[in-house]
Amino acid sequence: MYLKSVTNYGCLGRFVYLCQLMKKVAFHTLGCKLNFSETSSIARQFSAAGWQRVDFPQSADVYIVNTCSVTDNADRECRSIVNRAMSANPEANIVIVGCYAQLKPHEIATIPGVDLVLGAAEKFNVLSYLEQLNKQEPAKVMACEIDQVTDYVSAYSSGDRTRVFLKVQDGCDYSCSFCTIPLARGSSRSDSLENVVKTATKLAADGIKEIVLTGVNLGDFKNEATSTEQEKHFIDLAKALDEIDGIERYRISSIEPNLLTDEVIRFVAASKKFVPHFHIPLQSGSDVTLRAMRRRYLTPLYASRINLIKELMPHAGIGVDVIVGFPGEAEEHFNATFDFLHKLNITYLHVFTYSERPNTKAIEMEGIVPMNERKRRNKVLRNLSLKKQNAFYESNIGQVHSVLFESENNKGLIYGYTANYCRVVMPFNADYINQIVKVEMTGINPEGFVEVKPIMELVAVS
Repeated sequence: MYLKSVTNYGCLGRFVYLCQLMKKVAFHTLGCKLNFSETSSIARQFSAAGWQRVDFPQSADVYIVNTCSVTDNADRECRSIVNRAMSANPEANIVIVGCYAQLKPHEIATIPGVDLVLGAAEKFNVLSYLEQLNKQEPAKVMACEIDQVTDYVSAYSSGDRTRVFLKVQDGCDYSCSFCTIPLARGSSRSDSLENVVKTATKLAADGIKEIVLTGVNLGDFKNEATSTEQEKHFIDLAKALDEIDGIERYRISSIEPNLLTDEVIRFVAASKKFVPHFHIPLQSGSDVTLRAMRRRYLTPLYASRINLIKELMPHAGIGVDVIVGFPGEAEEHFNATFDFLHKLNITYLHVFTYSERPNTKAIEMEGIVPMNERKRRNKVLRNLSLKKQNAFYESNIGQVHSVLFESENNKGLIYGYTANYCRVVMPFNADYINQIVKVEMTGINPEGFVEVKPIMELVAVS
């Protein structure tokens, strides 16, 4: 009877009817590129099972929140997101996954509205738990000790961005004194080189132009030696990906300076596909502070990496992570950081204000920096970042670059990135979406984006 009546609606009517029958799921992702890639992979599981994905916080049957532990207000963010989901549909099941879910599962389970908390080993198994959930019962918690998390699960982002974030590595064996990520994601482990190449080849066939390689400690990518092959490292992965037809660009996300070897830098400089853009965590420009942070390098090594990049790729964009207000960071140490960054030929900073993390070495250290002073230092470095970025953008004015344009149409404008990571803008043209176009950099608009004009119509640049 229903099928007969639906038939009378025509194609559009049948589509609307079937959409109404499908269960709906919405996702909210906090944190890094890795989290976005994993959310997309979980979403594909739901789509394959017949679920309809809707934007958060539209009404849905299930809400999945992928959390982060890096921000100092993870608990407040999580509660706020859960409240928004409950407002949209009080009867929906709410599932919390991600780093914060591994670190504080039982704390999250007390948030009103939460039905399920999945730790690092279970976050890709959401579907198998849904039938067990009852809105009237206390939240279920499935989280093992982090040393039991040894499996590697592949992931990549899809559907919502022109660029794809491709996860190739997870976990970290480092023991930086401020960091909880090893406690949230476990030990370092990697995808197989063969599987990464297979995924990248599939993405090329799907029309993807740019892949951003992501991981917790990306440079630590490693495949153990076998009876027939030698051990494979990040440089081997990069060389293999460089040979895949169809992908125009590869971008390396954050990579530790001690793992960004001269060999990797020289390879990128010679590659036609790996773009001249690096994001290299520094954390402090004071060797005293770096030692206290238990970082695996000092400032001379870091400076040598920047100098080699700029020697081989003068136009390269370089981003830097830095933390201010670390315990024991006296004014002289902060000044050393400022001076070091001021002299470095870098493009922009990501500035983080140190915040105390349970179960880290840093929380036991003396020399606590007052919060108002931490915020002051943050502001000083953010101002330095703006000056650095503006100077870098100015140095590109008048030059010709290739830009990968995105799908966003914001008030008649279209945005994109050059290979060296200048954010550009021009009047919207739908023909440019997901296309690499040669443009001339003409100026900087009031919002800080580089204005461009095409120098020829839709000429792809390899």
